[in-house]
Amino acid sequence: MIASPQNEKLKLVRKLRERKHREREELFVTEGEDLLAAGLAAGAEPRFVLVAAGSGLDGEEVVPELLADISTLGSGTRVIVVWPLIWADHGRLSPDIGDDSRCIYLHGVSDPGNVGAIVRTADALIHGMVVLGPGCADPFSPKATRASMGSIFNQPPLRAETRDTPGPRSALVAHGGMALEALDGAATLCLGAEREGLPDEVLAACETQVTIPLRAGGAESLNVAAAAAIAAQRLSSLAMPEAQPDA
Repeated sequence: MIASPQNEKLKLVRKLRERKHREREELFVTEGEDLLAAGLAAGAEPRFVLVAAGSGLDGEEVVPELLADISTLGSGTRVIVVWPLIWADHGRLSPDIGDDSRCIYLHGVSDPGNVGAIVRTADALIHGMVVLGPGCADPFSPKATRASMGSIFNQPPLRAETRDTPGPRSALVAHGGMALEALDGAATLCLGAEREGLPDEVLAACETQVTIPLRAGGAESLNVAAAAAIAAQRLSSLAMPEAQPDA
């Protein structure tokens, strides 16, 4: 049982809170049984699993107070897992339109919760990956992995430029774009930061620009994760056959 705060595995978990250490070690951390189960179900192999002593969970036991001390959750956790980073391969970006080639490209989306939520949306609605351009948050940060709800394992993200994504591309813009019907045929949905939006070079690479209509007198804009979900649902209705009733 691990009973010392100076244990090397506990020290590594603390280091992996920072992006520079995650990138240097090529490792990331998840907390909780649900994310452990999601990773194992997707075939990921943990580097090691730490569990609270007496929890009955499989893994290396740690004094519960020490496990709580390295947790990023206010309520603590019963399990902490260290995994290898799981970036997707560039070969997954097919130039052909199809269910597996549809993706969401993000530019300058700096909130990790939004990035994680969009990874979950892409997994749930379009069976596609999230492509991260410049200025995006780390999808393997604790906040992002929690927001992904395990989809980080099902649909690992990719770092690439707009030009690497399959076309046609459609940009989601706050004002002045076409109706959602203009997403018909799009292989890549492009979104930017809520304040700055997409830069000119990304807009120039897109065949269409689309705006989600908002009611008059309401909020002026949508959270980027909410906007991604609405647009992705439109894409999914185009890409997926109608669900068959249960027998």
